[in-house]
Amino acid sequence: MWSFLKRRTQSQWIVVAVILGIVIGALWPTVGIALNPLSNIFLRMIKSLVVPLIFGTLVVGIAGHGDDMKQVGKLALRSIIYFEIATTLALVIGLTAVNLAKPGVGVSLAAADTTQAAQFTKTHVTMAGVLEHTVPASFAEAWVNNEVLQVVFFSIIFAVALARVKGKPKETMLAFCESLSEVMFKFVAVVMGFAPVGIGAAIAVTVGKSGIGVLFNLAKLVGTLYVALIAFALLVLLPIALIMKVPLRRFVNAVKEPWLIAFTTASSEAALPRAMQAMEAIGVPKRIVAFVMPTGYSFNLDGSTLYLAVASIFAAQAAGIDMPLGQQLFMMLVLMLTSKGVAAVPRASLVILAGALTQFKLPIEAIAVILGVDAIMDMARTSLNVLGNCLATVVMARWEGVLGADVEHSIERRGELQGV
Repeated sequence: MWSFLKRRTQSQWIVVAVILGIVIGALWPTVGIALNPLSNIFLRMIKSLVVPLIFGTLVVGIAGHGDDMKQVGKLALRSIIYFEIATTLALVIGLTAVNLAKPGVGVSLAAADTTQAAQFTKTHVTMAGVLEHTVPASFAEAWVNNEVLQVVFFSIIFAVALARVKGKPKETMLAFCESLSEVMFKFVAVVMGFAPVGIGAAIAVTVGKSGIGVLFNLAKLVGTLYVALIAFALLVLLPIALIMKVPLRRFVNAVKEPWLIAFTTASSEAALPRAMQAMEAIGVPKRIVAFVMPTGYSFNLDGSTLYLAVASIFAAQAAGIDMPLGQQLFMMLVLMLTSKGVAAVPRASLVILAGALTQFKLPIEAIAVILGVDAIMDMARTSLNVLGNCLATVVMARWEGVLGADVEHSIERRGELQGV
């Protein structure tokens, strides 16, 4: 029996926890609501890791690539421009989908009371106030208050300054930030070990408070994300491929295996080696694959970015907070900045979402509810991340005029992919 229990994956335990939470919340609402402290403990642990993780990963992501960007020159600039355009369009589609479908309307969260909603709607945000608030007077104060935007600003300036330093001081500080990132990766893993308990409790609280009908909202949330991801692929990625004259049949045959790996494992890292091999095999020079693919895993997270747009507005809708369009767009800008550099973090989107909700005073309890169906959404957004990065490498090769120049040599070295 113990051996059987140990073989169960975390995703399986989360499913079990969700089912138990639903049963407890539906049959014994009072008991379900009483489990709220377990949910809060989980959420507080998540909040505690946001700042150090963002700081470490952003500094390494910017300062660690400084020399490479100088060497590749135009390729780096073109890649960053492409990445930002693609992620911006992902945010637009995500915002449109969640505002039309409104999956969060009708969900009741512990922190979603009318007082908070009224306080939010009375807050007048001005551009001058936003710009002033973005710059921290103290990094320690920004850390303590979980002011994610201020942490991002400080981290970017710190990384730029570090990139200009030469010799041992740079190596030492970069090694410290890399070590901090690695430790925080493990920290996330430890916190996620408690996830089944926290998620089960959160579902019990939500069902106990809102009734069994809240499950319809979760199904609607998953459906909204999948429709939005498909729309992004058809309305953004496909036109880009056609405009850049990407050989679609060869590209689809080459990318289907890494895409399937990403979808089934919900891990971009698991698909990365095969994706890089596949792009070389269809004629993308190794120098472009070696730069664009890893950089894209930090700066071109189309699926994750779109998910963040949907999930953050879902939280606002569940809280009964009517966010004006300008506020939504500003939150998307924050998400675009904070999502850079954390692709290697397990549950990276969860960390970024927690930071954004904290920044905009939205109920972080929504995360625990979303996590009940996060595994299903993670498969879709991760596979789209891989698809978007594979397309980016081909587009950059076409933009540089070198797509296919090394195809015969690449095939000789690696063997022709099935169907390519």
